[in-house]
Amino acid sequence: MTPPPLQCLRCDRPAEGFGGCRSCAAEGIGVTAMPPLADLTGLDLAGYRGGPWGLPTALPVPGPPVTLGEGNTPNIRLRQDPNGGRGGDSGHSDDGGLGDHGDHREHPPGELWLKYEGGNPTGSHKDRAMSVGVAAALASGADTVVAASSGNAGAAAAAYAARAGVRCVVFTNEAVPAGLRAQIDALGAERVVHRGTVPERNAAMARAVEEHGWYPLTSFSAPSPGGNPYANEGYKSVAYELARDFAGRRIDTVVVPTSRADLLAGIGRGFRELAAAGLLAGEPRLVAAEPAAAAPYTAALRHPERAGQERTQVVSRRTVAFSLGEERPCWQGLDALWRSGGTARAVDDEVIMAEHRRLAAEGLLLEPSSAVATAVARQLPVDPGAVVVAIGTATGLKGLDG
Repeated sequence: MTPPPLQCLRCDRPAEGFGGCRSCAAEGIGVTAMPPLADLTGLDLAGYRGGPWGLPTALPVPGPPVTLGEGNTPNIRLRQDPNGGRGGDSGHSDDGGLGDHGDHREHPPGELWLKYEGGNPTGSHKDRAMSVGVAAALASGADTVVAASSGNAGAAAAAYAARAGVRCVVFTNEAVPAGLRAQIDALGAERVVHRGTVPERNAAMARAVEEHGWYPLTSFSAPSPGGNPYANEGYKSVAYELARDFAGRRIDTVVVPTSRADLLAGIGRGFRELAAAGLLAGEPRLVAAEPAAAAPYTAALRHPERAGQERTQVVSRRTVAFSLGEERPCWQGLDALWRSGGTARAVDDEVIMAEHRRLAAEGLLLEPSSAVATAVARQLPVDPGAVVVAIGTATGLKGLDG
């Protein structure tokens, strides 16, 4: 049995390989090609045991699972300031232009919850994708998997490749924190340190895929369409778990740290599948949370027409949220926002680090890229009593110097 065929999300043309839709790329738009949505009709969420492999029929992977027990990450209710405001912290935030009228004050958003993906085996949400991606690699007969990564994806790829007994090569750079480098090395991956820009690093990975036939687990094309489409189906399980854990409650909004939008789009696909099966009354609004130094989705949504939105390009600068940062919005992210009636918000480094400290004061050590989501969530106007969930993508332990 082979994985199902891939089809471009934007133009519906069939596509092969993992470089995205070539027709859309010729227009300068990075669009991934995905397998069909899963049919969840008849599913009882109460019996769903969590993680990507809790619903194996929802995954486009024919082989046996490669798992370390990923998923079922905790939902933690965050404290809120009943008087509003940031307690003296200053900083700038930027909205995506959809309905909040530029009001950047902190709002009491009903109940604010954190879904803590740092509880996964290697400490980030990437485990959900790499579990499925490595299983797909095995099903294809690959003996080597490869990833280009600023840290978390590389660590997850190394762990799941080790679990499966296949070779793993990680293209990375010198800016990766020491803790993440040590994790990748300890898990047995071959780390290739590239000293150029991120596009140059990805181009080096693309050459390796072409010349050696290695199985790619992450994005490597330009313009980027996003990561491996089969692997990214693992992110649907975040939506499944939220629907199960908040059964009987209305989840108004889910805020997701966003770069290439693999996680955002995967969560959106999961909610679409649940709604189509009658397991959700309505899909939550999705919000892309970005650092202001690299915020293509926030910039894109200022354009009145979708044609302008999907062709947006910004200058991406260095940010404390080092796991995030793109110059162009991946089309899959825009599609997820459009479908859910969502938006994008950007916050600057000062706000991100203030939120990082605020979370630590609650006993939660998240990397700054994760704190972007809760910083944005605190600023969203939401109906009283509604549930807002921010996705905390990774632990902050890997960034500590010791």
